[in-house]
Amino acid sequence: MTADGPTTPAPVRFDAREPATTPASAWSDDPRWAELPALPLPTGRTVVVAAHPDDETLGVGGLLAELATRGPAPEVVVLTDGAASHPGSPTLTPDDLVRVRADEVREAVRRLSPGSTVVLLGHPDGGLREARDDVERDLRRVLDAGGPVDTLVVPWRGDGHRDHRVAGEVGAALAAERGARLVEYPLWLWHWGTPDDPRVPWDRLRVVDLSDASALRRRRATDAHRSQVHPLSPDPRDAAVLRPDLLAALDRDVEVLVVEDDAPRPTLAREFFDATYARHDDPWGFEDRWYEERKRDLTLAALPDARFGRVLEVGCSIGVLTARLADRCDDLLALDVAPAAVDRARERLAGAPHVRVEVGDVSAAVPDGPWDLVVLSEVGYYLSRADLHRTATRLRERLAPGGAVVAVHWRHPVAAYPLGGDDVHRVLARALDLPRLVRHEEADLLLDVWSADPRSVARRTGLL
Repeated sequence: MTADGPTTPAPVRFDAREPATTPASAWSDDPRWAELPALPLPTGRTVVVAAHPDDETLGVGGLLAELATRGPAPEVVVLTDGAASHPGSPTLTPDDLVRVRADEVREAVRRLSPGSTVVLLGHPDGGLREARDDVERDLRRVLDAGGPVDTLVVPWRGDGHRDHRVAGEVGAALAAERGARLVEYPLWLWHWGTPDDPRVPWDRLRVVDLSDASALRRRRATDAHRSQVHPLSPDPRDAAVLRPDLLAALDRDVEVLVVEDDAPRPTLAREFFDATYARHDDPWGFEDRWYEERKRDLTLAALPDARFGRVLEVGCSIGVLTARLADRCDDLLALDVAPAAVDRARERLAGAPHVRVEVGDVSAAVPDGPWDLVVLSEVGYYLSRADLHRTATRLRERLAPGGAVVAVHWRHPVAAYPLGGDDVHRVLARALDLPRLVRHEEADLLLDVWSADPRSVARRTGLL
């Protein structure tokens, strides 16, 4: 602070050839990192704008890979020709670099999202500010050619590289003009920034949790940009542009994005469930749908032991699964936030003295363990990403030695829910940090079992 008010941060200045200001672990170890809200995946027509050939992979390669598996293939537009990456190179002329980098970006996008188109606008590398009007005209032409744009993904305007700033500003203007959702991606922030730098937009950061397959695709796509990640020759002028520490910072299991005017989806309040049960005694059809009956059979068949001591069921609803779990344990605590659901579950379990059904919210307080089994069936997506991560961490602390966690969730998106089913399982896997014994995956549901005891069923039962 000064006598005249807050000090304006100095302009971002960095040299890509120098080591990163902060190691990657400093970001992931910051307590705010685990609290970042989830960004629902874009739907409809999504256009990704890259200032340079490789920004699309380094900045949002994981997002491209996720979108490729869940909806219409995103489109990629690269604004510059990439000719300035190796000034004075004795190996490749600027014209050679243009050809090489065009081939590299096409191959990288193919590895990320085989159905995506790549449009190369070919503006001068490093010269977007001077060519701003032409860039806006050309990008507008591309956007107009494909129908309404639902989401426009552009470099973050605060990234510190002037090409990124101009690309972000042009993209933001065109998104506003079209009523499209604007999503920005940092790239050089992870090189020059520190977690406590006031320019880091913590309040606007959102994450997309990536599958292992998407993270692997991004890694392979990064390697496709060989002219940027490997030296062209031993000559210093041919050194790799992208340092290993920056690549390490970007090689993670989440995509971090910047979103304006986007209120994070909070954990659903008890009122949501009270209203749901007020409309219907069995709102999800647990008692009469074959889908639900089959899912219960799958869940019980996936359990690694025939019988458990103490079991915690989170989100028991009206107790249909609870009744099946009661046959497999000595002591069962079933929780739900909705009193109406708890009343019905208590009626169903009235003849089972070893079962307690209580009103409880695990996002506020996890019951003391130790628990030999924790069951999370169709409940995780009601929590915000931060609350789910925090709850899973507490569940892990209260798990008995050798205890297990089973999770099963609907995979199709529901607009009212903070998370999707796949996102729930990715957050759980990282927060629990346990060996996975079982994965059952189909179009409608995902089922995972993690256990502190990594032995298979055959080894547990003496078959091996």
